Amino acid sequence: MATRPSSHFAKRSAPARKPVPTFEDEPVCESCGKPAPLCVCDSITPIDNRVELLVLQHPQEQDKTLGTARVAALQLSRSTFKIGLSWPSLSAALGREADPKRWAILHLGASQPEDSPAGAEITVLDRHGKPMEDQKRGLADIEGIVVFDGTWSQAKAMWWRNAWVLKGKRLALRPSQPSLYGKLRKEPRREGLSTIEAAGFVISRLERRPEIEKTLLSTFRRMLQRYRSAVDGGGGKSADSA
Repeated sequence: MATRPSSHFAKRSAPARKPVPTFEDEPVCESCGKPAPLCVCDSITPIDNRVELLVLQHPQEQDKTLGTARVAALQLSRSTFKIGLSWPSLSAALGREADPKRWAILHLGASQPEDSPAGAEITVLDRHGKPMEDQKRGLADIEGIVVFDGTWSQAKAMWWRNAWVLKGKRLALRPSQPSLYGKLRKEPRREGLSTIEAAGFVISRLERRPEIEKTLLSTFRRMLQRYRSAVDGGGGKSADSA
């Protein structure tokens, strides 16, 4: 006959989780769009980059708390940030004339390690998603990169809404380290990086300037540290309050 366990051995309640601040009542920075406690604009020094960055953000992705698109655009002197779903051409998105054949779009589809050259961190793909034969030449004349900022489904929707992306090259990334987001965001794939991480990863390698990635990651770490400090210190308005 089973006996009832004593209270000493009874299952204990899970420890209370710290409320996550929403920063609803905090003023928002006009430059980076972040709540004041998370703003890192005071420590941003623009980088003089050669390879340009174009960030196209889905209207529903405007994450004021953990998003990095605006911060990435602020950090790079040659960058353009736009919010929307579609543009008739690359030139329209940039606001000036540009040849899409000399630009590259970060690849959204799945790619297997065996499809890339051995040891390659970036692989140039053709319009069918297959690696180009001459990788060195494919990477040599890239003038800029396009990053769709949003969830995987949002980014895919933007991809199909902008037919001009088919004229550009595609870049598949193979980062050796996962995103600094850690458990703050769940990515469906290991290669899923934040916008600022992806921009730093690609541009630093295309320009052969590792300091670009180092600087962008440093800015990202400061932002995440401020967020974690706010959570640990109870800063902002609690999502469990009100």
